[in-house]
Amino acid sequence: MSGTLYLIPNTLGCAEDQQQTLLQSIIPDTVQQMSAGLTHFVVENAKTTRAYLKMLSQQHPLAMPLQEIVMSELNVNTPPAALEGLLTPLLAGHDLGLISEAGVPAVADPGANLVRLAHQRGIRVRPLVGPSSLLLALMASGLNGQSFAFHGYLPTDAAQRAKRIKELEDRSRKEKQTQLLIETPYRNAAMLEALANSCHPGTLICVATDLSLSSEIINTRTAAEWKAKIQANKAPDFHKKPSVFLFLAQIHIKKKNDRSQNLKLR
Repeated sequence: MSGTLYLIPNTLGCAEDQQQTLLQSIIPDTVQQMSAGLTHFVVENAKTTRAYLKMLSQQHPLAMPLQEIVMSELNVNTPPAALEGLLTPLLAGHDLGLISEAGVPAVADPGANLVRLAHQRGIRVRPLVGPSSLLLALMASGLNGQSFAFHGYLPTDAAQRAKRIKELEDRSRKEKQTQLLIETPYRNAAMLEALANSCHPGTLICVATDLSLSSEIINTRTAAEWKAKIQANKAPDFHKKPSVFLFLAQIHIKKKNDRSQNLKLR
């Protein structure tokens, strides 16, 4: 009988002096216990996972010493052919934890490919409760939570990025749909500037930074307001900080000219 693939939530980042209070506030105790009890993991980053398990061990004893826990890495550089081998512990009857570098696994994360393969092999998959930066940002944005779409990263080329933003804004307007994006943290300023310049002045843009941390900042403004802040050097303090960008286009009603103005004098 095969084991269960557990999808283990990680923190979204954590300063050393707030590890325990943050862990207790965002990861349920039952999830902490289940995570501490596993001996096999597939992880996006082994160093990050060891730090997370070490933090867990201060609340719940690990099933075995940290250095003896089996970890295999799965990241953007992992070839598809290697996925089958990552399931070996499960097929041998061991439970296996899948952990992303931050937040929940398999969402904007290469772990999704392993989860799909597990389903194909008839392996039980069990997601555990934890923080998702995308949903936290959507909750706090004030934008449409009934219809939304996540698009990951946009093109780095400025012209292609502006074109893509326009396409997504048109979609947002037609479908009344919130659009969610992420960016490499050192390019946050470039992303906000591209959104402010490419979107209609009335389009609502939210920037959510360092979610769940003490340095958390969440602001929703129109594109015009963001543009003014950027020009006044009052953009958010989000350089190299994980951020989520959201926007929702507003429906623009064109005013019709008074009919009398269109009549020609005879």
